[in-house]
Amino acid sequence: MADTFRDIAEAARNKAAKRLAVTSVKKEDMDVLSRAAKEGLIVPVLVGDGKAVEALVKKSALQSLEHEIVDVKDSGGSLGTAVALVREGRADMLMQGAVDQKTFMKTVLDAKTGLLKDKLASYVSVFELPKSEKLILVTDTFVNNYPGVIEKQLILTHAIKLAGLLGIAAPKAAVLAAIEQVNPSIPSTLDAAILAKMSERKQFGSAVVDGPLDIDCALSHAAAERKGVKSAVTGSVDIYLVPEIESGYLLAQSLVFFGRMEMAGVLMGMTKPVIVNLPFISRENRLVEIALATLL
Repeated sequence: MADTFRDIAEAARNKAAKRLAVTSVKKEDMDVLSRAAKEGLIVPVLVGDGKAVEALVKKSALQSLEHEIVDVKDSGGSLGTAVALVREGRADMLMQGAVDQKTFMKTVLDAKTGLLKDKLASYVSVFELPKSEKLILVTDTFVNNYPGVIEKQLILTHAIKLAGLLGIAAPKAAVLAAIEQVNPSIPSTLDAAILAKMSERKQFGSAVVDGPLDIDCALSHAAAERKGVKSAVTGSVDIYLVPEIESGYLLAQSLVFFGRMEMAGVLMGMTKPVIVNLPFISRENRLVEIALATLL
């Protein structure tokens, strides 16, 4: 079972190297790509202007390591080429380079020409708890703006799948809301109650899902008891399902900036792993994201 980012990296090293397509590679990418290649995690496939990419490679440690350059003169066509490489099986996964976020997401999530597998994709943020060797998953923190209960069911399924890959066989999931009581005037509490009932009927397999729970009850068994909430997940939550994108994205940023927690993430619901370049993920943890993608 992976309890730390170190465990994720170690598990990835035991896998065969994966071909990682990077579109419009930039200088900042070269260090993490070189380190990942040196550790045997990947064989970088660099897509972009051949001469410009070659110049970057010559100034990095990647020069002496196995890699491939796919020359695409048109900067606008490099992303499409990288996605095609993955779709055709010539690369195993995709990482965002110097492509703006909106264009990248629109391209990879295209149902016909992109890499979307399920009805929707979701982003799972993985955090390393600083005072205990434990990983927690928070979702969806980037993709879906205001998911309904049908979308949340799939988002939760994605997170449970990732938890299983990390060795968490029976993850405990808290469906978060502003309050811990079911209130018909607050849709997120109704969604949470439905998902909890689905869990009782084993619709999420061995996972234990409960909600609605506020952050206080989810984190502390004592707080839940004080509020009269009886739950099998309080105090030992593995997955936190947020109500919508605003609270999810802000929670992820707050844990990184205010809580000084280490974060990595991955896009789920895709045919092949996709690594998104979020601005608040450290260079060190981008290596963890590559390791996480290799496990997928």
